[in-house]
Amino acid sequence: MKLKYNNEVKGAIRNQQPIVALESTIISHGLPYPDNLEVAKSLEQAVRETGAIPATIAILGGVVHIGLNNEALALLADKDSQIEKASRRDIPQLLASGGNGATTVAATMLLAQKAGISVFATGGIGGVHRGAETSFDISADLPELARTDMCVVCAGPKAILDIGLTIEVLETSGVPVIGYQCDEVPAFWSRNGSGVDVPLRLDRPGDIASLMHQKWQAGLEGGVLVVNPVPASAEIPAAELKTAIDAALQQAEQQGIRGKAVTPFLLAYIGTHTSGCSLAVNKALVLNNARLAAEIAMAYHRQK
Repeated sequence: MKLKYNNEVKGAIRNQQPIVALESTIISHGLPYPDNLEVAKSLEQAVRETGAIPATIAILGGVVHIGLNNEALALLADKDSQIEKASRRDIPQLLASGGNGATTVAATMLLAQKAGISVFATGGIGGVHRGAETSFDISADLPELARTDMCVVCAGPKAILDIGLTIEVLETSGVPVIGYQCDEVPAFWSRNGSGVDVPLRLDRPGDIASLMHQKWQAGLEGGVLVVNPVPASAEIPAAELKTAIDAALQQAEQQGIRGKAVTPFLLAYIGTHTSGCSLAVNKALVLNNARLAAEIAMAYHRQK
């Protein structure tokens, strides 16, 4: 597989600087234009300001790009570009066909590891969908976390999921789930409300970096998940969020929404029915995660 690095990432590798991977699905499928382009650039700048180098990852023209220029970011943000949503299973076809794909959490983890990157910031991970006992709808993010050596910093599983079962699957897979300065798994847009205790709380980026170092030095393959609550000033109260999620799930069922279409539908519905508040929260939490990921990357870099 050919990896194409932009000049900034090439320089970081040459100068042995810490690098933070960023996904591209949030640009093409997670946020509307022009907010998506603004957030993409803001995420990269937040990583730089914290002291690391950003590497937004995508597949363009059948080539894996590790780090993107402004033209590529604009292409991903353009709703008329028809960028595919690319998870692990989609990578071979995009490479073979010369297609364009915005990488999900699972695909970004995989490609970042191949590029020698150890820390990745995203908004929220996928997980076990509600009703999975009959639909078997479980995100590819979970098995990827079980097999790929990557520290993933997020604001928790997306609130539309069954958060308790998601954490159970991660436990079964041997993935450490760390609450950063929190005791309860955050519910993405809300700091609390999941009702699920974090298996482990750590309050300093250096402690998280030490755990990563010890895990992988011991030959224990697989990822580390850091759940980082959305800033208190930006959150949607859990009770308000529950009403919107319940209504969104009901609409998805009535309209027969299935597969990869479920999450974008639910997120769009909730955005509309929270008067756009969820969009502002999305921006705040993903920037918060990028800053923490950069701090962890710097601390891990010092321990290697």
